This record gives sequence, structure tokens and C-alpha cells, in this order.
Amino acid sequence: MPAPQFTPLVMVADDDPDDQLMIRDAFEECWAECKLCFVHDGVELLTHLKNTGSDAGQRRPDLILLDLNMPRKDGRQTLADIKSSPDFKSIPTVMLTTSQNEDDIASCYDLGANSYIVKPTRYADLLDVAKSLKHYWVNTVELP
Repeated sequence: MPAPQFTPLVMVADDDPDDQLMIRDAFEECWAECKLCFVHDGVELLTHLKNTGSDAGQRRPDLILLDLNMPRKDGRQTLADIKSSPDFKSIPTVMLTTSQNEDDIASCYDLGANSYIVKPTRYADLLDVAKSLKHYWVNTVELP
């Protein structure tokens, strides 16, 4: 009997409904076997993370895509919370945001971001991002 196929869970924290729709479409087109879960801000993301595990009934994400500018708790604060937690710091966390500001990029890496990607404005480029994420985080790296 073949082994069951791994279905990665990707959590996306982004408050923009248009960006959520484009991300969903791009992933469905080139990474259909992954399960996407959307939250609107860092508070929702951290609540979800705290409710993961064998006792909690929710699955821990395999990859987090995190926007910088969100209400209630922005991406910087959320990233700092994730990377300072012994339970969550090993989850690959990729900043996916519109900011090209060098200070934002540097601060996110200082806080422990695993990668920083500027959101493309064209859908075709977003498809390339989704393909790259799939290739790298599923096929290339070994994760704990």
C-alpha cells in the first residue's frame, strides 16, 4: 500500500481580501495539494497557533506567510511572538508583503524571518512565487 500523500498546511495572515483571493487562486493553480488557511491579523494567527497540537484538535501549519501591515497585531509583532516561542519558532515563516523598505526587510530578518518576499503586482509573478515556495519548502529543505 502506498504511503499517504503529505498535504502541507499553509497559514496566510493577510487582511486584504483582494490579496487573499489572488493568493488562493495562485496556490490552487500551481500547488493544489496544499491546504490554505487564512487569518486577518496577527492576533488570529497566534490564537490559531496556540490551539494546535494533539490535544487541541487543530493542525500546526507547515509554513506561515505573513503580511507586515495588518490591524490589531502587525507582522513584525507577530513574527517576534512566533520566533520567541519555543513551540512555534521552528515553523518556517515567510514575510509576503508589499513593502520594499530596506528597514522593514532588515528588521524582519533580525526578528527571525526565514524569507522575505515582496508581493508581486502581477498574477503571473504571484504564480512564480507560489511555485517557488512549493519547490523550496516541500521539495528542497529538510524541516524538523
